[in-house]
Formats: sequence, C-alpha cells, structure tokens
Amino acid sequence: MNGPRPKAINLYKNEGYLEIAWNDGQVCRYPLPELREACPCVECRGGHEYMGREHDPDSILSLKPRRSYAITGLEMVGNYALQPTWDDGHSTGIYAWEYLRRLCPAMEE
Repeated sequence: MNGPRPKAINLYKNEGYLEIAWNDGQVCRYPLPELREACPCVECRGGHEYMGREHDPDSILSLKPRRSYAITGLEMVGNYALQPTWDDGHSTGIYAWEYLRRLCPAMEE
C-alpha cells in the first residue's frame, strides 16, 4: 500500500477525539462526533449509490453531528483500516487509512 500509514493511534475518550500520528510526520485529531457522522458504511451513506470518494465529506469539521458520540471499542482491520464500535451500537464502518488521511482536520500550529 502506498501513501501515509499510522505510526501511532490513540483514543482520548475523555477529551473526545482520536489521534493518529502518521509515518510522514503529520498528526491528525479527529473529533469523535464528526468521525461518527463521517462513517463510510452503506447504512450511514444511505445506500450503495452514495458509496465512493465522490460522496466523502469535503471536511470532517463541516459535519453537523446529531449528538455526542463515544467509541467503546476500536479494532484494526488487516493492515489497512480501523473499525470503531460506537456507543450507539454501530460497528460496521471501516475507516481505511486513505479515508482517514483525507478527513484529517487542519490543526492549529
């Protein structure tokens, strides 16, 4: 697989974000409610016709979460993705490294 890969993944439950340090030096902090709203699964996308990169959010921070969310479990999927289990019971979203990197919010310097 080409492209950046995580070097460290940390879930900060109390602070409400997932942090990924990428092997190219970039560090991304994903707010959990927005990450949940960006779930790439077919159920959350509203059907197969809304799958694919052209239907990805332009910016994770532009999403308007319906409520606050927490991650209750986090699993690696092979060498290519993360699969969170959310506090609403949802667990079918598989967040590929490429997708997570595109969602990376700009961090304040």
